Amino acid sequence: MKKCIFNWSGGKDSALALYHCLQNPELDIRYLVTTINDVVDRISMHGVRVELLEKQAESIGISLYQVRLPEMPGMKEYDAIMRSTMEHFRVEGITHAIFGDIFLEDLKNYRDARLAEAGMTGIYPLWKRDTTELINEFFELGFETVIACTQERLERIVGKEITPELVMSLPEDVDVCGENGEFHTFAFKGPIFKQEIPYKTGEKVFREYAAPKNTDDTCFSSPPEKPAGFWYCDLLPA
Repeated sequence: MKKCIFNWSGGKDSALALYHCLQNPELDIRYLVTTINDVVDRISMHGVRVELLEKQAESIGISLYQVRLPEMPGMKEYDAIMRSTMEHFRVEGITHAIFGDIFLEDLKNYRDARLAEAGMTGIYPLWKRDTTELINEFFELGFETVIACTQERLERIVGKEITPELVMSLPEDVDVCGENGEFHTFAFKGPIFKQEIPYKTGEKVFREYAAPKNTDDTCFSSPPEKPAGFWYCDLLPA
């Protein structure tokens, strides 16, 4: 049996990947591992409150491990924190790390290289699957999710629950799973949860982030060439 950590973002792709992993008796998932913006106490990039993240882990029934990061860490700082984290898990006998990535080759290569340095191996349950097929499976399994963050141009959908109708209304250049970073979600219902996580929507906030000078200045694999704007919908425990 492979002792694993599951890199948990709290969103729909993580939820679907975890569902498939829980069907595999060869995988022993010891922790849900989530990176947290320590300044605002929210999930990195997604902007979801830690309180809701903790409710997810409690409902799933797997221990949560929070990796605390400074706001907008540089690549070297990010790598150092993650290297220390992986070393901690290796001491516990964990040999594999699971991710919900679908088709971003540069990100997968980065993850695999860092894991190899720690003597660990990556597992990608959704890798290279068609994203339309994935979102349809997500619906068919009874999962439900709400959009917590979007790129600036997708303001109209932030704070909305994803439905087949919403997916059909997305612009043609937007991936239906948001795999290119178009949007991020919070999964609150589905077969991996013992009970639904109640929430309510709060205020919507727009934030703009300065473009990094080069790839060594950021922990993003493909940094924007100009300032990037994102809409966030604050999700509150209900």
